[in-house]
Amino acid sequence: MSPNGPKPNASLKDFCIDATLPVPVAKFWAAAIGGEVDIDEAGEALIRRGEDVDIWINRVPEAKTVKNRVHFDVYARTVDDLVALGATARATEPEWVVMADVEGNEFCAFLDPELESDTPAKLFAVCTDSDKPVEIAQWWQDRVGGTLTPGSDGTLRWLRGGAGWGDLIWKFVRVPDERVVKNRWHWDVRADAAELVHDGARALRGPDTDIRWTVLTDPDGNEFCAFG
Repeated sequence: MSPNGPKPNASLKDFCIDATLPVPVAKFWAAAIGGEVDIDEAGEALIRRGEDVDIWINRVPEAKTVKNRVHFDVYARTVDDLVALGATARATEPEWVVMADVEGNEFCAFLDPELESDTPAKLFAVCTDSDKPVEIAQWWQDRVGGTLTPGSDGTLRWLRGGAGWGDLIWKFVRVPDERVVKNRWHWDVRADAAELVHDGARALRGPDTDIRWTVLTDPDGNEFCAFG
């Protein structure tokens, strides 16, 4: 945040994944990066990760149809360990392997044979696609604080130290493609929804008889939920 910028008024909370079959997705990610899976009566799941960010897997009727605009980056000892859990390797890049989980959700595995972890992989970054990553990175830094550092192109679009996510890096990734469907992966925040709307977010749905949070989009159209 710049010295003259707004004071942070939000903190990052849980992470949420839409799935047609929540339990297999939850079991995959719990096995891959750690956590205990709780399953409710509706068949939705929560991965409790102790001091790390919890992950909710919510049931939706619609299947995944396009590349996710939000995904995880993980360190992994080998690709084979993740494949053994049900992942699929899709493409090999110079520094990482593009993979998909058991429901086709993309993620990137950066290989580290010396990884010190009790699980096959370690989550280290959340990536969000955007055609204006510098601007949306700045917007979120103004909301949750932290420090913006250069991405691979030298522009300030990697957010480190955002309130609530510990040492997770939030990478805003430059892409040319337009958003065509609701994001299947999103984040929750602790914040006053009215303040977020004042700062440029858009409210889609407020608390009602079914939910106790506010559903919003940021200025780039990314859905997220705010808990007051």
